Amino acid sequence: MFQRIIDGISASTGTTVRLTSLAAAAAFALFVTTCFLCAAAFISVLEKYGPVQACLAGAGIFFLLTLAAAGSYWGYKREVQKRAQIAAERAAKSAAQSMLADPMLLATGLQIVRAIGIKRLLPILAIGGVALGIMASRAGVPDEASAEPAE
Repeated sequence: MFQRIIDGISASTGTTVRLTSLAAAAAFALFVTTCFLCAAAFISVLEKYGPVQACLAGAGIFFLLTLAAAGSYWGYKREVQKRAQIAAERAAKSAAQSMLADPMLLATGLQIVRAIGIKRLLPILAIGGVALGIMASRAGVPDEASAEPAE
């Protein structure tokens, strides 16, 4: 039994190492290709316009690539945050609905009301409602805003 587990792990590890080395080789080849293309573009602009314009053209191209990558990253990050927020809201709603639909919880609540009495229970429920309201208003505040230092 343990031999099967060890064989499975070694097979998956071997496959992972092979795929990772192929991906690294492809990334290195892409890097070298990009370097040669940049050098060719630089030499072409250098011969036609001069060294300063060639350097500025290269810098401009890489600046535009950097802006595109940063915009893509920020858009992806914002999308992930929206998905996480929607998932958290759905989970909170389903948890609240499942608690209120539980017959055991309702029976326990009715027994508590009968035991304590409605007149004594009203102030406790009011304080609980205020606390619940404060917690609900704090749940909408993103953690990043509270973690950032004041400027």
